[in-house]
Amino acid sequence: MKTKFLAVSAIIAALYIAVTYTLSFLSFGDIQFRIAEIFNHLIAFNPRYMLGVVLGVFISNLFSPLGWFDLVFGVAHSLICLTTLIIISKFVKNIVYRMLMNSFVFTFMMWIIALELKLALDLPFWLSWLSTAIGEAVVLLIGIPIMKLLDKRLNFKNLIDS
Repeated sequence: MKTKFLAVSAIIAALYIAVTYTLSFLSFGDIQFRIAEIFNHLIAFNPRYMLGVVLGVFISNLFSPLGWFDLVFGVAHSLICLTTLIIISKFVKNIVYRMLMNSFVFTFMMWIIALELKLALDLPFWLSWLSTAIGEAVVLLIGIPIMKLLDKRLNFKNLIDS
């Protein structure tokens, strides 16, 4: 692996962790607005960002109040959704459509996190799915114009490769 790829991946992971813990009161529990989830949209620009995002999720969840539940379910949720986006990206070339699809996939798949909350805290599954899905949808949909704006300055497609 190239040094630049590893450095950019580490920076993405560090940013994910910093945002998650700066806003930790919103990042964990049955009502979540994990702002760091905006970084999931990076995969719409280049699938190589997946390492940094998943590493950020993993390290953030190491210190979650839900312990190993968040490691298993949170990381699995990210891996499944990001892999789905990579597959979708082979057929959808427009970045905004990719981010919209990403938002939909992550939001729908919040049932994984609802299952985690059911198992870990005995919270009602459907209510947990609804509350976490709404939080995920809000964060990711608001993240689309933010990521498009940042892309104009940073050129995400080539940032990790060049």
